[in-house]
Amino acid sequence: MAVDGVTSATSTTSTASNSSASSASAAASLDYDSFLKLLIAQMQNQDPTDPMDASEQIAQLATFSQVEQTIQTNANLETLITGNALTNATNYIGQTITSADETLSGVIESVRVYSDTMVATTTEGDEIPITVGVRVGEPSTPETDPDTDSDA
Repeated sequence: MAVDGVTSATSTTSTASNSSASSASAAASLDYDSFLKLLIAQMQNQDPTDPMDASEQIAQLATFSQVEQTIQTNANLETLITGNALTNATNYIGQTITSADETLSGVIESVRVYSDTMVATTTEGDEIPITVGVRVGEPSTPETDPDTDSDA
């Protein structure tokens, strides 16, 4: 499935990111439930003459709640980063690209987005990873040669 030249690798990246976030979130929920069961068991089996301090229980609960919220925030950030990568990819289409070693150059026809990089495919079929040192710019226009210009 290609949308405006952005290929389906983006959906694979998005699915992998969401899957990673979902599994972390599920593990946190499982651990959160286990924590609550442990807390209840602790309260049921504590020594009545020396009960657990209520502020200690609340601190434990608050700490675990913060961990769960952090995992949910990470899932939201992964979604945001994926969306940003898709936006950047669509902005590259139609631009000229030159590889970091300046051996390949061309007009970008499509972009594949992966979790760690983007790869541009030129109209000539060359694939250029968009990394540090790559130049991306406006499409080149034919320049007029001052020696052959007939304005005189």
